[in-house]
Amino acid sequence: MSRFAAIFPIVLVSLLATSVAQAERIKDLAAIAGIRDNQLVGYGLVVGLDGTGDQTSQTPFTIQTVRNMLLQMGVTTPETGNPQLKNVAAVMVHATLPPFSKPGGTIDVTVSSMGNAKSLRGGSLIMTPLKGADGSVYAMAQGNLVVGGFGAQTKDGSSITVNVPSVGRIPNGATVEREVITPFLTDAALTLNLHSPDFTTATRMARAIDGVLGAGSAQALDGASIRVVSPANVEQRASFMSLVENIELAPGEAAAKVIVNSRTGTVVIGQKVQVSAAAVTHGSLTVSISNQPIVSQPGALSGGTTAVVPNSSIDVKQEKNRMFLFNPGVSLNDIVQAVNKVGAAPGDLVAILEALKQAGALHAELIII
Repeated sequence: MSRFAAIFPIVLVSLLATSVAQAERIKDLAAIAGIRDNQLVGYGLVVGLDGTGDQTSQTPFTIQTVRNMLLQMGVTTPETGNPQLKNVAAVMVHATLPPFSKPGGTIDVTVSSMGNAKSLRGGSLIMTPLKGADGSVYAMAQGNLVVGGFGAQTKDGSSITVNVPSVGRIPNGATVEREVITPFLTDAALTLNLHSPDFTTATRMARAIDGVLGAGSAQALDGASIRVVSPANVEQRASFMSLVENIELAPGEAAAKVIVNSRTGTVVIGQKVQVSAAAVTHGSLTVSISNQPIVSQPGALSGGTTAVVPNSSIDVKQEKNRMFLFNPGVSLNDIVQAVNKVGAAPGDLVAILEALKQAGALHAELIII
């Protein structure tokens, strides 16, 4: 007992030092379920363009929208004829409504041309309702566009375009009209969803919360969700979550993975990747075929004609790289050094990793994207 008591403090200090060095805040590991951004979208008109609007002969919906808008304002337009409104463009308007946005607040909006308008520079968006996925109006957008691109065209057809002039933004261009109700103020318990699901991290997070708030305060539901009992008093929930999100814990180590981007040749090897005993050789066979035409001159008085005949040569070259051996349980550093010694290119490295995986020597998940 005395020996155990003497050793235990040293082990405990070592574990605490390790956990503190790797500790991360809950706010960096998880997010509260239901508290998220909401996408809004609307259809409207941009007016005031300098002749760069829709060609209404090819975009009849622009004329229909203008007629409907004028009719709501008490102006009746004839149904016959096709007026050429070069200063108007039909657009789609979209925005992101952050969580806890209150009526009267403002958000940025992006305006994109729907028809064949050449540019939205100098235009103004007419009042456009922005709706959510439920069909309700959550914001109203209106204002002058800021367009980063521009275009110019001459009479002979020459043109130049910089960036994309058919898309613009309106900073603070929409006013929030309705608040999105979140479970933060209604549910008796809150759910934390991990950014990277992991059973070890979920269990440790629940224990860390219990250690600060008391036993039974948190429960790991699965590898991605932790249920936390919140105060019944709504006014205390903000300070409660401020306390919870700043609790630190050591997350679980990620699973061993090797990720290969086949388009760019990028290879990322995780820290826990290991290889069993395996022998690997790497070499390349190069076959070069070259044609060097020569002139064939006939002999004197032979009656022949001068001709050009092909002269082909084939050269085969094979690199002689030695086989290298992976000992059981080698680490990431050993793998990288061994592959670098044979001068493998990214494409060759992918082939080596795939072969090791098929041989059962690569103890990691091989992901090719």
